[in-house]
Amino acid sequence: MTQEDITVDVLVVGTGASGMATAITAASQGLKVLVVDKEARYGGTTARSGGWLWIPGTHLAKEQGITEPHGAAMAYMKHETTTHFDEKRVSAFLDNGPKALEFFTRNTCVQFDMPAVFPDYHAEAPGGQPGGRSMVTRPFDGRELGKRIKQLAPPLPELTVFGMMLGSGPEIKHFMRTFKSPTSFLYVTKRLTRHFLDVLRHGRGMTLTNGNALAGRLAKAGMDLDIPVWLSSPVKKLVVEYDGVAGALVEREGKPVRVLARRGVVLACGGFPHDVERRRQLFPHAPTGKEHFSPSPESNTGDGLKLAESVGGRVDPTIPHAAAWVPTSVTNRPDGSKGVMPHFIDRAKPGVIAVTAKGRRFTNEGNSYHDFVQAMVKACEGEPEVSAWLLCDHKALRNYGLGCVAPAPLPIGRHLRSGYLKRGATVKQLAEQIGIAPATLEATVAQFNQTARSGQDPEFGKGSKAYNRYQGDALIEPNPCVAPLESGPYYAIKLVVGDIGTFAGLVTDEDTRVLDSTGKPIKGLYAVGNDAASVMGGNYPGAGITLGPALTFGYVAGMQLAKNEATADIRLQIERREPVTLARPA
Repeated sequence: MTQEDITVDVLVVGTGASGMATAITAASQGLKVLVVDKEARYGGTTARSGGWLWIPGTHLAKEQGITEPHGAAMAYMKHETTTHFDEKRVSAFLDNGPKALEFFTRNTCVQFDMPAVFPDYHAEAPGGQPGGRSMVTRPFDGRELGKRIKQLAPPLPELTVFGMMLGSGPEIKHFMRTFKSPTSFLYVTKRLTRHFLDVLRHGRGMTLTNGNALAGRLAKAGMDLDIPVWLSSPVKKLVVEYDGVAGALVEREGKPVRVLARRGVVLACGGFPHDVERRRQLFPHAPTGKEHFSPSPESNTGDGLKLAESVGGRVDPTIPHAAAWVPTSVTNRPDGSKGVMPHFIDRAKPGVIAVTAKGRRFTNEGNSYHDFVQAMVKACEGEPEVSAWLLCDHKALRNYGLGCVAPAPLPIGRHLRSGYLKRGATVKQLAEQIGIAPATLEATVAQFNQTARSGQDPEFGKGSKAYNRYQGDALIEPNPCVAPLESGPYYAIKLVVGDIGTFAGLVTDEDTRVLDSTGKPIKGLYAVGNDAASVMGGNYPGAGITLGPALTFGYVAGMQLAKNEATADIRLQIERREPVTLARPA
């Protein structure tokens, strides 16, 4: 043989939440596991994420006295998944989600905090809840990773302050109220001091929050189980024999290594947000595949999907929405590179509205990012570009910030000079800056202001939903999401379509096994995370609906692999080191 051979029980491809959850679960059951990743740093999209998980019926909710009516979660899932409701997979998620969470929080350093109130994105729908389903990863001390902290993928720069990751909820509120509250000022001062000391001592901040905390905690849990992780080690081909996947050919340090997996290969490569050709096929707003701007790692090019397709797996192209849409803005980073900023919260703030290139509002700006983009795409039908402008006045900009522009007292000059932030002394001048008919934009703002002064938005109902109000400003009454735009100058940022993960993935069953075109499982091949078709049916029910299923189905895959016996013929062949067939991509 010309390459090195090694044998394991399970080969996991990818170091994001789903891959590491699979590896940790399988290893905890006594299996020999190897994790590989083509990137030089681990964590994948998870490391850049918000670190939120959506799992109904957990012990964390019960500890807070939050109970759900029987069948509410299933009813909500059925309502949300519409045409792609898969009862078996949904049941597997709802049944195993609480078990997965308990397994990780009881047996590993992977820990979460659940706010008492964080509404589902459609809390008013059948089965929707005002809280008890979304949880965020607990901050983590990066020093616990030792030397491996250097290999942890960094957070998205656009979501940091001085390179510092902010926690969710209370911490963000402290930073927004730094000069309005002595308590917040003291908190922010201590937080910044600790961060800058960490940078001096370690070269980076050591208080990991959100997705970086989740990636770090999962890495530490894997370290505690002595799970080897090969970085810079892409999978080139799958090893196939006797109609089953027996392993993979991995390139490590420039040399081929045949990794034979007795129990199975698990694909957790992060979906296809940067696969231009597949985007062209599945994203209606991107006719060439290039009209899309994803903050996900550029290495997420659909490798897992292609590997599975090479052995008979298939991607479901009929899912209503092929990705978790998010409005984004493209900014220039200090080093000259382009950055992509996801707009999660700013749209819901009072004094902020969104308009099309024709200068008219088109939706409730406080709705979820996934819903907002759907409305934006619909409003731009027939137009040469799917885009919008996010507008605010000076008061809103300095109170809340907008996109990459931080609130006061941080300066805004760099963003004005780069053209990322547009400014006009009047609404008319702003319209001229962004290429909108001044009379139309003036009329739009005037119409909004007329009712906004009393906290009303009769046209689109901004602030009428629980999720809107949660993301607004609780200090603003009577509507935390609505205030007039009348304190000039006025500002605008251009919005385009992006994603925070893809939904269209490999067709799998409730045990995470990849299915072929006839619906039959491909022996030895599993898919989790964004490599698997979303159990949410292409919709977005609440905060954490990618990472919640990632952790859950990673747990399901790990437990399933522990139950499996290796296929007799493949096991015998592996033990004898007989030649195998390498499946080549179609």
